[in-house]
Amino acid sequence: MWDEIAAVLPGRLVTLEPLTREHVDGLRRAAADEQIWRLMVTTDVERWLADATAEHEAARRVQFVVLRAGEAVGSTSYLSLAPEHLRLEIGNTWMNPSTWGTGANVEAKYLLLRHAFDTLGCRRVEFKTDARNDRARAALAALPAEFEGIHRKHMLVRGTERRDSAWYAVIDDDWPGVKAALKRKIATKL
Repeated sequence: MWDEIAAVLPGRLVTLEPLTREHVDGLRRAAADEQIWRLMVTTDVERWLADATAEHEAARRVQFVVLRAGEAVGSTSYLSLAPEHLRLEIGNTWMNPSTWGTGANVEAKYLLLRHAFDTLGCRRVEFKTDARNDRARAALAALPAEFEGIHRKHMLVRGTERRDSAWYAVIDDDWPGVKAALKRKIATKL
């Protein structure tokens, strides 16, 4: 079933498409706001694009472009793919500030979670973010994803900067309630 992981995921507010070279110029435009890169692993869109389009990354992640009305407004991905454990991570997500508060990120998470649980048969979907990223942490708590703790000195970002990572997860037992909550949130944005 994981051969279907890189699918087009259409929604009402956004559509997720697997990243191709045709998306690059639109992503550059969407990523022009410096606010996006303040707490990301890389410092700018060019470094992010180099990582996202590297051939060696294809086996480690599935990168999606977030489209609103056909225009690229951000990106998100499946990472830490572990089909043998029915587990993956959703992350490396960024959106143009024009989408903040519009429901675009909520629906993107819903589409990825629905695909992970209902199509791929996952038992666990993980999320991690910079422990200082209050915006991302609030969004994950609002899914609701379960907060599982802080991994101190988890990784180096933006060169040599230490990052503590906050971990969250949704498991298959949680999915029916999370799914209903996300559907309600999306309905208020339509």
